[in-house]
Amino acid sequence: PHANVTVCPLADGGEGTTDALIEGLGGRKVELSVTGPMGSRVKAYYGILADEKTVVMEMAQAAGITLVEEAQRNPGKATTYGVGEMIRDAVSRGYRKFIIGIGGSATNDGGAGMLQALGFDLLDKDGNPVPFGAEGLRVLAKIENKNALPALKNCVIRAACDVTNPLCGENGCSAVFGPQKGATPEMIREMDGYMRNYAALTKELYPESNLDTPGAGAAGGLGFALGVFLHAELMPGIEIVMEETRLEEKIKNADFVVTGEGRLDAQTAMGKAPVGVAKLAKKYHKPVIAFAGGIEKGAETCNKAGITAFFPAVRGVTTLDEAMRPETAAENLAESAEQVFRLLTLR
Repeated sequence: PHANVTVCPLADGGEGTTDALIEGLGGRKVELSVTGPMGSRVKAYYGILADEKTVVMEMAQAAGITLVEEAQRNPGKATTYGVGEMIRDAVSRGYRKFIIGIGGSATNDGGAGMLQALGFDLLDKDGNPVPFGAEGLRVLAKIENKNALPALKNCVIRAACDVTNPLCGENGCSAVFGPQKGATPEMIREMDGYMRNYAALTKELYPESNLDTPGAGAAGGLGFALGVFLHAELMPGIEIVMEETRLEEKIKNADFVVTGEGRLDAQTAMGKAPVGVAKLAKKYHKPVIAFAGGIEKGAETCNKAGITAFFPAVRGVTTLDEAMRPETAAENLAESAEQVFRLLTLR
């Protein structure tokens, strides 16, 4: 009961990153209407941090997979145009420093829609703007940047990117992430070809571009567009958030570091938020305790990655729906944490 607890909001670049940084750093929201993934208007928001210089946004606000009913998902038509509208809005307000989370996309357009919204010309053989989605890349014949928003040259962008997939090939965005976005095996093969054509045309404009850059395949190729056309730095989202929230200073003075995730498994050890925290804590030899709704096979790899011990919060046989009710989850987590810390007071 007498423990001194410091709570630090955390996210890894996916859903919740904007809210975490607004809450942790005292920012504010800017709401706007943008083009959604399937072309209809959606409400979105981004954050202005307390320094009144830094914008934080999630591409999923404008082009996220959760905005599309499962039966309607189609990466051939889904667009990132709304992401460009969000950036354009912030630039028009005078902001030049961006943190952009690029997880949870419904798209596979290589960021083409975003580029169109920012003034880049993506044209077919007749000189007309290509349509939205991966289908637009199918007819893409020329890319021009002469009409791109001039202020983009002065923007500094860090893209929170938690995958290292290249743009094309068996580990590319079409093959790895296409199925969950509604792509059939035939669509995947076709879209991968469209991406290669897009990359070849990009190279004519930007000779330094590389479709094999780690993270180029993030968010259906949005990572490629951000890195090449907007000169963004692609880096793990957890690193950006930890740096912005000054987590290291807080860990330095702690006796215990507590973290967690909905489900702890082998993937957690591959760079997700709890392991990012654990690596930082390891630097100062701090014990790290993790709580999770579920513990899956392979979670023991998290111990090697720096988590001292992990515990399931669920305290009995239950259905997933029951376990995920906020009041049940809160009670389970509190009771599990109490028992762990009772043991730790014996030290």
